[in-house]
Amino acid sequence: MKILANDGISQKGISLLEKNGFDVITTNVAQEQLGHFINKNEVTGLLVRSATKVNKDLIDACPNLKLVGRGGVGMDNIDVEYAHKKGIQVINTPSASSLSVAELVFAHLYGGVRFLYDANRNMPLEGDSKFKQLKKSYGNGKELAGKTLGIIGFGRIGQAVAKLALGAGMKVVFFDPLLDDVSLTLSFFDGQSVTFHLKKTDKEELLRISDFITVHVPAQKNYVLGKKEFDLMKDGVGIINAARGGVIDEVALVDALESDKVSFAGMDVYESEPRPEIRILMHPKISLTPHIGGATNEAQDRIGIELAEQIISHFK
Repeated sequence: MKILANDGISQKGISLLEKNGFDVITTNVAQEQLGHFINKNEVTGLLVRSATKVNKDLIDACPNLKLVGRGGVGMDNIDVEYAHKKGIQVINTPSASSLSVAELVFAHLYGGVRFLYDANRNMPLEGDSKFKQLKKSYGNGKELAGKTLGIIGFGRIGQAVAKLALGAGMKVVFFDPLLDDVSLTLSFFDGQSVTFHLKKTDKEELLRISDFITVHVPAQKNYVLGKKEFDLMKDGVGIINAARGGVIDEVALVDALESDKVSFAGMDVYESEPRPEIRILMHPKISLTPHIGGATNEAQDRIGIELAEQIISHFK
């Protein structure tokens, strides 16, 4: 039985599948050639990440396809409903990359409050000639401890972010239309643990009281944060988006940055991905990463193993 990991899979995932009798193909096939390749090589299972699209046309072109797996959380690049109609099993790995995304959020937060995104641009250019001036410019940073982090969307990733925030001494408020209260347990290296009980905050209240806001929602038809929402926020708020491009109105975000309503933004995803707008890429108040939230070695191993275990369970 052949499995095509078109967007790659970790060696641990490959080894587990091969140990259980599966033939794993890791060739990256162009979208327009994918149907032909699947049929020619008698592929039964297709594994993708965000690059490969599993749409109606591909599903119709591959009658022998029995399973589609998404290495990650969101499945907006897969026509899940149509796949189910055609009898194709669709799987994903909703929890495998949560911690990796959460840690990237905090990388952007710490980089934002200490101006690392800007210092790393200017130190190579002016560090030898304007050291004292740069030291003065970057010497009025803030601490995260004691500040309020607002989390919009409180699923697995939002909760992973909350745990890091609580561990850093922050106050956490969240809004999620599907949750009213959540208990979070922080486990430490020595076996100790602490449980926090959090209740949902009204979205408008969250916008008003948060020092920093991070968004963790699936792809949306409408903006979650736009001009109306920015107007409600504190002056100097920090904004992070490591969820999906299109959940934040980037035009409104730039306007808010220009007016100092927003002090900095951290962005891992973009409205026009994979070609982010130049105004976003060149803005001096934006910390930038190229959609790498779940791209750590540990997360890739967890994703590969979790996909492999689900495939083995489904077929055997």
